[in-house]
Amino acid sequence: MTAENPTGPLGGHLDDDDFPAYTMGRAAEMLGTTQGFLRAIGEARLITPLRSEGGHRRYSRYQLRIAARARELVDRGTPIEAACRIVILEDQLEEAQRINAEYRRAAETSGPPTSV
Repeated sequence: MTAENPTGPLGGHLDDDDFPAYTMGRAAEMLGTTQGFLRAIGEARLITPLRSEGGHRRYSRYQLRIAARARELVDRGTPIEAACRIVILEDQLEEAQRINAEYRRAAETSGPPTSV
């Protein structure tokens, strides 16, 4: 079976940053934190894990990166609510910068407007 085969156990999600591949226990282990921390940042609405059919929380790689950033801030003494807000604002800024870069590229390739 190859990575391109969508019929494998991951269903072609091997490279999908948004696929909820990690259980709460595994996510906490990977981040070096507690499950309580993951619940707390969920309650602060930093991340919203998907739920399995059995109701268990599942996390994506993208969510783990967000949680890791929040953990860095908390480890430096930032209250968890403030850390979550900072991470949300950082994420929004990154997205806005990405969109602006796309607009700039589109404007550069279209050239100046022509008059009739």
